[in-house]
Amino acid sequence: MDSTTATSQTLLARQPIFDHQQRVIAYELIGSDDGHLNAMLEVDPEAESSSELLLHAYTSISDQGEIKRVPAFIRVSQNMILDGSMPTLPAKHVVICIRLTQPDNMDLLRAMHAMVKDGYRLALHDFRYSPDYNTALKLAKIVRIDVSDMDADAIREQAALLKPFKTTLLAGNISGFDTLEGCIEGGYKLFQGSFLSKPKAIKGRKVSANQIALMQLIQELQKPSTTPETLEDMIIRDPILTYKLLRIVNSATYSLVRQVESIAEAVVLLGMEQVRKWTTLIAMSANNDKPEELTRILLTRGHMCEMIAQSQHLPNPSGFFMVGMMSGLHAMLDIDQPTLLEQLPLGDDIKDALAHGNGDMGQILKQVMAYESGDWDMLPSHFDISLYEAAYRHSLKWTKESMQAMYD
Repeated sequence: MDSTTATSQTLLARQPIFDHQQRVIAYELIGSDDGHLNAMLEVDPEAESSSELLLHAYTSISDQGEIKRVPAFIRVSQNMILDGSMPTLPAKHVVICIRLTQPDNMDLLRAMHAMVKDGYRLALHDFRYSPDYNTALKLAKIVRIDVSDMDADAIREQAALLKPFKTTLLAGNISGFDTLEGCIEGGYKLFQGSFLSKPKAIKGRKVSANQIALMQLIQELQKPSTTPETLEDMIIRDPILTYKLLRIVNSATYSLVRQVESIAEAVVLLGMEQVRKWTTLIAMSANNDKPEELTRILLTRGHMCEMIAQSQHLPNPSGFFMVGMMSGLHAMLDIDQPTLLEQLPLGDDIKDALAHGNGDMGQILKQVMAYESGDWDMLPSHFDISLYEAAYRHSLKWTKESMQAMYD
């Protein structure tokens, strides 16, 4: 990404932090440059609490139908703490992350102590234990260990060394479920990484008949010639889908003056685009053994892909939504992606985008995934920063509202 473009506007993405039950307990906010903290809080300089408004946008989620707010982990440089330039933040909603390179700097330790007295929670970032850090460990609530290059013995060793201190251990950069389970057994309490996007692939596993039926319905929804009666005939074969669609269309989201009683009527009132999205969401949320965060990620990704396609006047923007949603379906179903694509009735353009990253769908999918991961260097120099930032934030809001409507 071009450096001049990067400094003109700060990008912001969020990364989930889980407990041992894979429930989201916080998000880490990742900015596109070292000075992102001040820039990302300058949303409305005249607002009494612009930081509060922004943090709420990134940390408010629908969880099992309940809107809740989780804390934000925000990285702050040592220099920002030393020179007192850190913006005032709502202490109860943030965790200040510090990567200590000067553990014996008494001025820094005193400044950290003052922050603790002001009510801030501190986390030591990318940490490896050494006795030099003992004073800092007395101030920290959380210690984040990067486990990406550690074996099981090293993971347990760090936990044992830190056991005497009253800190919560966060295992970062977990890439697979085996590592996750090792960290849980080792005594870590919080977890972060890409493990959620990877399936526990089970050899010989196939997509169930009910799931294939849902995918066939989704495919039918993409046909311009389909009719409400055709869709009704397919939907009523699945009682759960029928019930959920009727509940959604009768929810407060649509504020109808009368109750809708038939699927065909619901299709007409909602429109094909909305039925397509709700059917896809219901299909993905059917896996109760998977964390809701995976559904949140894929909904946000799909909506962001669609918004960008629309803004660029590309044909079939709903296909971009499908590509974003389907990009993680293999993790949802615990099947490797090639096997999944063989079994599902998806269009060739969608399969090509998912398997090889080809075409406009594949290119936008790759860029959206780079954005949400905070891999700013993988974004092209000519991309529209304002568009992507606005699309990401709007997609977070849309996802929260959509998941809330599922439980209305």
